[in-house]
Amino acid sequence: MKAIIYRQYGAAEVLQLADRPTPSPLANEVLIRVHAAEATKSDCELRSFHFPVQWFWLPLRLALGIRKPKRQILGGYFAGQITQVGAAVQNFAPGERVFGSSQLRFGAYGEYLCLPSDYTLATIPDGLSYAEAAAVPLGGLNALHFMDRAGIQAGEHVLINGAGGSIGTYAVQIAKQRGAQVTAVDSGTKAALLRGLGADRVIDYRQTDFRQSPASYDVILDMVASSPYGRTMRALRPKGRYLMANPTLLKMLQSVVTSIFSSQRALFAFAGETRAELHCLQQMLSTGELKAVVDRVYPMSEAVDAHRRVESEQRLGSVVIQIGTAES
Repeated sequence: MKAIIYRQYGAAEVLQLADRPTPSPLANEVLIRVHAAEATKSDCELRSFHFPVQWFWLPLRLALGIRKPKRQILGGYFAGQITQVGAAVQNFAPGERVFGSSQLRFGAYGEYLCLPSDYTLATIPDGLSYAEAAAVPLGGLNALHFMDRAGIQAGEHVLINGAGGSIGTYAVQIAKQRGAQVTAVDSGTKAALLRGLGADRVIDYRQTDFRQSPASYDVILDMVASSPYGRTMRALRPKGRYLMANPTLLKMLQSVVTSIFSSQRALFAFAGETRAELHCLQQMLSTGELKAVVDRVYPMSEAVDAHRRVESEQRLGSVVIQIGTAES
């Protein structure tokens, strides 16, 4: 099979096309013909081994490869079609279109992928293309996790910092679906997209620092690791919730103090990316409550450009790599 691989850590140019053996499923596994995979910020960070949050650098280096990557095929979020199932698999059948997460197995940048049938997998709703389906799991699962943790009530004011990325575009939609008033913070070039997804107000962070405004919020979802903790907390209302998607170790410690000595809460629990959550997203996609947000689709031969697009922070939603030949 063809796969996008990297043999060393570095810039986007380390990505290259190569031939790799097609895997065979074990008794509890399904073999998936991958048609599309999201190129995520995590993929770019793993490829370069440069992270905005440094505290997990050493454990990841030990787990994933000290001098070079142990797993050379990136890609954790994908859509494809099941071609074969193991003898013990009962919940999926060949021919079904599926989307989901390969977790720390990665491998979705290859034409074929083997995963246990109890992984975070679900069938693709009718009418959704492979590219659209691949754009959902990362952003959708994480957005749903944080919105659930926030316990949003109808009429509450929610601010999403970094709203134009993979997670933010789905968080805007889910918050609006739950009746919140949503303020989206990102670059001005993403304003039209964010308003189209339901944002009531869009702040261009290059022009305005929302922390200096007299406005306050019941919930702040923050995807920006460099956000100042104290100033952000001051933009939160009493009993407000501050959710950090990329917390530094210091912010994690500060959040504990906040929860003990304040009516506010600061939360950093990482998403479990469960099958139940993916089935919830599946239902929301089927009913039209949620829509996939695709920025651009690149062929495998342009994976370098796909990663550059993600790293530029100019994308309007998810960047997707088409794996193999084009199929709907």
